Amino acid sequence: MIPPNYSDICKPVNDLFSKDYPFGALKLEVKTTTANGVSFTVNGAQDIKSGAIISELKTKYADKVNGLTYTESWNTANLVTGQVEIANKFAKGLKLELSGSSGLSSAKRALRSKINYQQDNLFARVNVDALSPSVTADVTISREGALAGAELAYDLNSGAVTKTNSTLGYAGPDYTITLQGNNSLNMFQLAFYQRVTKSVEAGARAVYDYKNPEGGVSAELGTKYVLDKDAYVKAKVDNVGRLGLSFTQTLRPGVKLSLAGLFDTTRLQENAHKMGAALAFEA
Repeated sequence: MIPPNYSDICKPVNDLFSKDYPFGALKLEVKTTTANGVSFTVNGAQDIKSGAIISELKTKYADKVNGLTYTESWNTANLVTGQVEIANKFAKGLKLELSGSSGLSSAKRALRSKINYQQDNLFARVNVDALSPSVTADVTISREGALAGAELAYDLNSGAVTKTNSTLGYAGPDYTITLQGNNSLNMFQLAFYQRVTKSVEAGARAVYDYKNPEGGVSAELGTKYVLDKDAYVKAKVDNVGRLGLSFTQTLRPGVKLSLAGLFDTTRLQENAHKMGAALAFEA
């Protein structure tokens, strides 16, 4: 079995705490796919407090015969990005990516290449930023449910290691537990996720920063409950009294609405709360 890439080792619990919570914003996503397989995605979000709007137009085409995928995007920051991927062409499990971006009204530029390799019990990635220049590499190995991963970033200009992270975990049939050591083992996170039943998911995570011992341990609990095939609710609460609630409803096939709120339970009478909504169309 192929393990998840390093970024996705904690994906079940991270999704439980982050997805379907559009706090402080109004979001819209429209995705369509043409008959020849070209997909168009438009994302937009307005910050409720400032009124600022950001948006992006993305097109994607997959040439399945040759294993190629082309992606282009343009956002309201006037940044144009292009990416080419080729998968399983030179070796099974090997994917090569080349991406670049350019600001039409600024000097912002980026040129990156990625190599992903996956096989049973192994997922490795190398990301080279040619203009920084820097190299980031990570690897995940697994065996009989046990997971171990590490991530390293190296700045070629300074000749210094800029990031070191590591993770240990175990993935069972309906649960995962992980322990992460980030920022050169100065910050630790313990996370747990379980699919309790077909309708109920639950998770918890705790973070301790050795560089800020006065802050103590920050903890968070979250859950998801499926009401029926078209609707579910989510809730989360942390140790400082912030309560997050969300409701997601499929209005019709391809149309999904999410409503969410973040409430400071220690200041219920004050204007310290955030509301938000997200509407997604797919055809």
